[in-house]
Amino acid sequence: MRRRSFTFLGIFLTTGLLVLLNLQSIVVGKTSSYATHPLPATLLRWQDANSGDYFDSVKATEVGYLIWSNFPVKVYIETPKNLNNNQADAWVKAVSSTVQEWNTYLPLQIVEAPESADITILRKAPPLQGNPPRARSAQTTYSLYTKNNILYHRFIILLSPSQTGDYLIAAARHELGHALGIWGHSPLQSDSLYFSQVRKPPLISHRDVNTLKRVYEQPTKLGWKH
Repeated sequence: MRRRSFTFLGIFLTTGLLVLLNLQSIVVGKTSSYATHPLPATLLRWQDANSGDYFDSVKATEVGYLIWSNFPVKVYIETPKNLNNNQADAWVKAVSSTVQEWNTYLPLQIVEAPESADITILRKAPPLQGNPPRARSAQTTYSLYTKNNILYHRFIILLSPSQTGDYLIAAARHELGHALGIWGHSPLQSDSLYFSQVRKPPLISHRDVNTLKRVYEQPTKLGWKH
């Protein structure tokens, strides 16, 4: 089984949250081909012709766009072990709320077993990055694997313990957007995938959903014979 990884890094600066793109080589078999999957019903029903999108800012990878084709996408949220019960429950509840937000647009399911998850979310500080080293507020990575000769991907999201309250929810919402396929950033502060943290974090916008829908209309090698 061959694995490769691809990473979004959230770096906390005095100006807020900056997410940098770190490209790593992804090697897939020459026999695999790009094809489109049917739109999930939630996106098929979505109609908005007025708000626009930022699809041009979304990065295609060497396996195409990061599209899920088996629904619901399973999300595991690890209960923090270094908090008291009330704090841990509050953290899980906050992160779970963002899963429910995105569930409106793509079918998601929170699962109790980490081994069954497509997306795993952890309360853990991402590794330091840069010179001098800087603490990051979030990191989203994916790995590729094959099962029955079909190419799949999994995501891991790290949310720094420094993120609390509305900023925790905003970071989780933002990183989930990446994990669901929006592998890029919006230039507008009114979108949840805006590249920097803002004082009043926005909810998922029409532009976010329009972008997500356009992503799911694109070809990919994921979910097809490898």
